[in-house]
Amino acid sequence: MTKLYIANGKIENMNKALLSTGKNDWETPQDFFDKLNSEFHFTLDACANENNHKCSKYFTSDQDGLKQDWSNYIVFCNPPYSTKEQNAWVRKCYEEGKQTTVVLLIPARTDTARFHDYILPYAEIRFLKGRLKFVDAKDPAPFPNMIAIFRPDK
Repeated sequence: MTKLYIANGKIENMNKALLSTGKNDWETPQDFFDKLNSEFHFTLDACANENNHKCSKYFTSDQDGLKQDWSNYIVFCNPPYSTKEQNAWVRKCYEEGKQTTVVLLIPARTDTARFHDYILPYAEIRFLKGRLKFVDAKDPAPFPNMIAIFRPDK
């Protein structure tokens, strides 16, 4: 049975909406980042590339932010969107959040083990109203996003 939903005023096939584009590194909208940055004053973009980094200090995939120490930074992290990579990045944010402030932007998938094991008990959660439109995307994301904020005192 095919499920349908309405997006941008059109009826769409649900299966099509859930398929990956093959892209894994969606750039955070600058205005969205700027609002967060005015609150947190980030010093590290932990998961970026030469074209989409939001801080002067950033780790690329070659540097592998998962293997780096984040303890001397205030961290922004918009990790890859594949499930396997999300799991590793959420765990890393949780671990580093014991020592420093880490702000994680991810899809709001509250049914996942990573949400219940690493986010719900340990982070401040902010659900985004509406759908985020990433810089390099034609349309808004087909899923809701959230911010998880890890702090050493939590």
